[in-house]
Amino acid sequence: MLEKIFKLKQHKTNVKTEVIAGITTFMTMAYILAVNPSILADAGMDPTAVLLATAIASFLGTACMALMANKPFALSAGMGLNAYLAYTVVIGMGYSWQIALLAVFIEGLIFIVLSLTNVREAIFNAIPLTLKRGVSVGIGLFIAFIGLQNAGLSVDSSTLVTITNFTDNFTTHGICALLAIVGLLLTAVLHVLKVKGAILIGIVGTWLIGIICQLIGIYVPTPDAGFYSLIPTSFISADFSKLGETFGQCFKVNFSDIKITEFIVVIFAFLFVDLFDTLGTLIGVATKANMLDEKGQLPGIRPALLSDAIGTSAGAVLGTSTVTTFVESASGVSAGGRTGLTAMVTGLLFLLSTLFAPLFTTIPSFATAPALIMVGFLMVSSVTEIRFDEDNLTEAIPAYIAIIAMPLFYSISEGISLGIISYVVLNVCTGKAKKVKPLMYILAVLFILKYIFL
Repeated sequence: MLEKIFKLKQHKTNVKTEVIAGITTFMTMAYILAVNPSILADAGMDPTAVLLATAIASFLGTACMALMANKPFALSAGMGLNAYLAYTVVIGMGYSWQIALLAVFIEGLIFIVLSLTNVREAIFNAIPLTLKRGVSVGIGLFIAFIGLQNAGLSVDSSTLVTITNFTDNFTTHGICALLAIVGLLLTAVLHVLKVKGAILIGIVGTWLIGIICQLIGIYVPTPDAGFYSLIPTSFISADFSKLGETFGQCFKVNFSDIKITEFIVVIFAFLFVDLFDTLGTLIGVATKANMLDEKGQLPGIRPALLSDAIGTSAGAVLGTSTVTTFVESASGVSAGGRTGLTAMVTGLLFLLSTLFAPLFTTIPSFATAPALIMVGFLMVSSVTEIRFDEDNLTEAIPAYIAIIAMPLFYSISEGISLGIISYVVLNVCTGKAKKVKPLMYILAVLFILKYIFL
């Protein structure tokens, strides 16, 4: 039956290889079950509910990817998009998280429609390969920057950002920042030694060191300052009642309080960010996994995009931010995964993880921060595939602009928009307009209009 569904022989693989690859993918991206609740909690959402919603939505999206696209890609709540919901839409723009989730649900439905056509596929194929690689690198730096902030290592200063003062409040903030560095080094060593699941092991190892620090008094829980006990009070729970705090809440909003014009702007903002974050992440995954063809296109991308869109709408109903393809899927591909069976194994493991919600919600942000920084490293490695010689400057400069814009402007979509605008302008002004695809001109104009009117 598995052969019939996933065409294992055609892809020169077998059940054992696919299962191992699926486990590998889960181990490298399971950190999202600790990170996502931490980020969305800042938007006022219950961490346990977010964890359950994230795990279930990850299963649904990944199962769609497995059965509809037969790709070894796993999906979960996207990094960057969760930060956009929490810090831009809720905290920055002042909307409730319920309204933010409603916007995510609506844009997910729009993407389902767009995915059934060739709109998203055409945009993906129109972006030049070098710019795609730049997008992958830029997302890596953006995720790493989020990790540095979550670790308390990068803090505000007169120079905008600086490294933290470790001696200031050492038993709380200082020791957490120091443990994040220890965790980063631990994860890096495991990665260099090619230990399977190095990122997840790094998270657990850093957390255990933190528990030891609490037991001997180096770390002192101070709940009023946001520093809680690192010792879990329970490990397994079959109580899913917390999910009710977020499930369906995107429909339970007071529509009379919504200003339709502003709400449309929020939907458009999610639509814009999700479209190019999703394309960017899919570009990063496919590029890292060497799955693009010689034209820089991904065969069978339409059902993959549709799976992503379904996962987004389902995730919003459950109570989590936009679901998207994870770059860590490349780890499963490197372990031999070639079909949707790899994704299905990963999805089932996400479903199983709902039983361990109390454990995941106890993991502190300083333990998950090294994972983000290492994921950033995995994506930044694509920079070696960008040619910076004199003959390729009209390709390399836009890629460079996209790379620096994402972390410095704290936005994946801004990096993509500036990369596309600069690509079109540079090629037109240097007499290379013929190499620019028509859709790139349209995108460049739309991005310029966005900066004028939004």
